[in-house]
Amino acid sequence: MSCYYIIGIRLDNRVDNAVKFQEVLTRNGCKIKTRLGLHEVSDNACANDGIIVLQPYGSKEDVESLVKELNGLEGVTAKYIDLN
Repeated sequence: MSCYYIIGIRLDNRVDNAVKFQEVLTRNGCKIKTRLGLHEVSDNACANDGIIVLQPYGSKEDVESLVKELNGLEGVTAKYIDLN
């Protein structure tokens, strides 16, 4: 049976926090199938917070470990949904 998980992430102050966030994603790149980043953009502004959706690969323990590592970063709130 396949495992289906989604990780939802809120990244606050992304201009300052994006580098460390990206480092975690790069370290865990083989555990991430899909990444989608969303933030508000208009002619007059570009939001400094955003939402990232990850489709992870691996066991439940792998997913929980990635979420724990993400939550250890400043300005990051990560939660996973188990769709099994």
